Amino acid sequence: MPPPLGLIAGLGDLPVAIAENAVATGQGVHVLRLKGFEDPRLAAYPGSIVGLGEVGAVISRLKAAGCRDLVFAGNVSRPNFADLKLDLKGAALLPKVLSEARRGDDALLRVLVNEFEKNGFNVIGSEQAHASLLAPAGLMAGPAPSDSEMSDLTVAARVSSASGALDIGQACVVCDGLVLAVEAQEGTDEMLRRCALLPEAIRGRAGARRGVLVKRPKPVQERRIDLPTTGVSTVELAAAAGLAGIGVEAGGALMLNRPAMEARANELGLFLYGFSPDLGSQS
Repeated sequence: MPPPLGLIAGLGDLPVAIAENAVATGQGVHVLRLKGFEDPRLAAYPGSIVGLGEVGAVISRLKAAGCRDLVFAGNVSRPNFADLKLDLKGAALLPKVLSEARRGDDALLRVLVNEFEKNGFNVIGSEQAHASLLAPAGLMAGPAPSDSEMSDLTVAARVSSASGALDIGQACVVCDGLVLAVEAQEGTDEMLRRCALLPEAIRGRAGARRGVLVKRPKPVQERRIDLPTTGVSTVELAAAAGLAGIGVEAGGALMLNRPAMEARANELGLFLYGFSPDLGSQS
């Protein structure tokens, strides 16, 4: 039997999909659910609940389970570091965590990756743990983007790249060349809900869809932890905001249950499109 996949899990469908795939492929999985972010669907798998500051406990439990490959997946809010309950290794790591946290989420994630690698684990990305999640290139569902929609995709890709370089977010909404929203700490779903409240004069609506959502990785981010993720709810919220489609960077974004996403996009009349990493680059 191969060593089980180690999974440090937050909330959402991504860690569930990874755990299901690890079992289905015969690798098996050992899941450490983060306290305060426990998804009940993961309780059926071998593992336990650990606190965010219990770094030593995480390492020892993964080693005891025989894990070598390790993946981080799921939604976890940045904690109040003053309230964390730390074990000895967590306390030793805290000064570096606090220092890097001031530089942004990506710097903070790199500290965690480096710590686990120093302790002998092979930290892999979600797409390595579940390759079929990675977005392909080209049209996946819905009508092909028009010339004006491709122009919006290009603008949104450029804006997302610029905001990502500042470690702000991974997503942007553009309609007729106008930036309607940029993702920040609220996340993509809340950004789309904001768009749905905008006047219809500057956005689309059902039956007359306009504008696009783009999600792409930050230019220098730690891709093994924080690739942008979409799912059926993304399609539904984009539709509620009147958008014509969703563009994701081919090879740089995760799509949860893509067949269901494609079916829902076809039903609602939105396109799903995997764009080249070069889209929106400055010449």
